[in-house]
Amino acid sequence: MSHRVVVVIREDPLKSHRAVEALRIALGLSTGSNPPTVVLLDEAPRLLGPDIDEIVDVEILEKHLPVLKDLEIPFVVRFGARAQYGVDSGFAVQEQSDAQISALVAAADRVLTFG
Repeated sequence: MSHRVVVVIREDPLKSHRAVEALRIALGLSTGSNPPTVVLLDEAPRLLGPDIDEIVDVEILEKHLPVLKDLEIPFVVRFGARAQYGVDSGFAVQEQSDAQISALVAAADRVLTFG
């Protein structure tokens, strides 16, 4: 039986290492039988943008970004976040409304929240 897994990241990657750690955990989960969807809220879409130099643990992030892109891990951000943070178009990113994101989280069998 397949489970729907959602990883929600709300941590500000400029202030906390937890955002990068959450992304690393999501990457680890992606190798299992129930790959996650990653929801990036608040300042977390910065993780997929061009200006990552100030992100806490940027060296770890840089190591994992190409793998996240190659595996086409599904990311969800709020409408407008792609343009606001300059999200790299190489990632599998969908923009959704708050209601759609809430429904996605509510429908998940497992939810991990960071932030």
